Amino acid sequence: MLPRLIAIALLSQSVFAAHDFLPPADAWNGRSRALIVDNDHEWVTPSEKTGLIHTPRYDETVDWLERLVAAAPELEMVAIGESAEGRTVWMVVASADRAFTPETLRATGKPTLLVQAGIHAGEIDGKDAGLMLLRDMTVRGTKSELLESANLLFVPILNVDGHERFSAYGRMNQRGPMEMGWRTNARNLNLNRDYTKLETEETQAMVQVINDWQPDLYIDVHVTDGADYQYDITWGADSNFGWSPEINRWLTGTFAEQTSSALEAMDHVPGPFMWPRNYRDFSEGNLVWAGSPRFSNPYGAARHLPTILVENHSLKPYDQRVLGTYVFLEAAMRVLANEQVSLREATNKDRQRRPDPLVLDWQLGDPPTTRTETIKAIRNVTYTSEISDTERVRWTGEKTDEEVVYYIMDEPVASVARPEFYYVPVAWSHIADKLRLHGITVQQLDTAVTVPVTMYRLPHAAFDTGEDGAFDQKSVIYEGRMRVKPGMPVAEPHEITLLPGSFRVSTDQPLGDLAMLLLEPQSPDSLFQWGFFLEIFSRTGYFEAYVAEPMAQSMLAENADMKAAFEQRLKDDPVFASDAKARIEWFYEQTPYHDQRHLLYPIARSRN
Repeated sequence: MLPRLIAIALLSQSVFAAHDFLPPADAWNGRSRALIVDNDHEWVTPSEKTGLIHTPRYDETVDWLERLVAAAPELEMVAIGESAEGRTVWMVVASADRAFTPETLRATGKPTLLVQAGIHAGEIDGKDAGLMLLRDMTVRGTKSELLESANLLFVPILNVDGHERFSAYGRMNQRGPMEMGWRTNARNLNLNRDYTKLETEETQAMVQVINDWQPDLYIDVHVTDGADYQYDITWGADSNFGWSPEINRWLTGTFAEQTSSALEAMDHVPGPFMWPRNYRDFSEGNLVWAGSPRFSNPYGAARHLPTILVENHSLKPYDQRVLGTYVFLEAAMRVLANEQVSLREATNKDRQRRPDPLVLDWQLGDPPTTRTETIKAIRNVTYTSEISDTERVRWTGEKTDEEVVYYIMDEPVASVARPEFYYVPVAWSHIADKLRLHGITVQQLDTAVTVPVTMYRLPHAAFDTGEDGAFDQKSVIYEGRMRVKPGMPVAEPHEITLLPGSFRVSTDQPLGDLAMLLLEPQSPDSLFQWGFFLEIFSRTGYFEAYVAEPMAQSMLAENADMKAAFEQRLKDDPVFASDAKARIEWFYEQTPYHDQRHLLYPIARSRN
């Protein structure tokens, strides 16, 4: 076996590259090519100068933007954060009214679009499309009318450190650019798995932008993995209809119809999310996935912010993808301007809803809800690989229409009644800080308060080994944290005294649903499941056998029910019956000497 570094060196010197083995692609010459300026144009973007084959590095991107902003009074660059490696995360504010603060921008009364590119820095189409659009709305003047009716907030590179892990070996399944950044940030964390735990500087910066600037629509631009098909740009809202149903109807109706028409008019092929159930082809159907709010678009649904996830098709050439993104963003600005009243009405309805109970997670039903649709597919053939000795797919490049069954994740897995309040003890103040980062209103108590509450005991909680087939769950260490499964929580009535400095969180607020999703242990993206409460698993009280043994004898003699329960346990559990320590500990756990806070989740629910 070749040493790894030698093998890499030999491969890099060979004639072989991943793009040599990609499925065939059609030549494309759509009408959106007219958006590209000549190489000698004063405001040609760095990527246009290469024929939309290359993408510029961080410094070149920032330099070009600084020159543009200096020439365009409608633009301002705002530093929204700093990465772990010390790079500034920039946002460009585009406003015809030159309103460059959250307060002045809201005062214009115009709707605001927030666009984020490069959360996965190898998927950088949105950056180069956004530079072109900013230029055309300002110094070039061909799209200046867009800013008359809407504002734009544009983050060209969110994952700035990953962007500078720059090479020709970023994504082997993607046609361009020739060099690109990396998927994760400098600490190897995926920013699009961080929206609930908020541990990365970059995602914290974006959520702060959402809190401060209050956009009307949020677009996150990606590039796909997976199967081949004819669509060059796909997008969708989150399918968790229960969190923001009115917003979902607007995005999948009004927005989708008008944006698709604009893309088709420029010779692009728009389509819905494509998510093959077998991760290979559509022979087993397409999944209508209901995500958890660690991802951008379900996070938007959880906080009732209209959010779109764009997935350009990785097998289409870079120039086609960049131009499709330009057309999509331009169309989004126009729809936002024309339909701002209906969008704000939908948003306000969802923000005023207080669902009770609240669904925490969805799955496929048994039997699942399905529908059949015709998709614009690419024909494929299967063959047996001599490398892996298994069946593989080869895409032929031949266009075809294919009838595909859509499987919809619409069955609730878990739901909880809505409490009036959650209580966070002062000792867990870092949890209150995390809630505040999301923009959730948290009240700090000035005096001690004794309240009746419900608390969860978690006797069946276990560390997540990632063996349950959960999406993107690969090991016990996931995104830098130890994930925890709660099992079935046991609700217990308690009366607790909250010390001064403790916190009360009302669910009767616009982000009340998000608070529940963060604080309920059964929620897949709860802070509990992300491992923020590992301390409760350590038992700190113990027993001595010379005391516990005679005490147990006395308990058996005096309590017939306990004696019956012990004998039944011996009969039902041979492992327990053969473990001397476990037998004594069983009695210890029945006494008040046992640690009463062991496996007790410290966040309490009000008893309504």
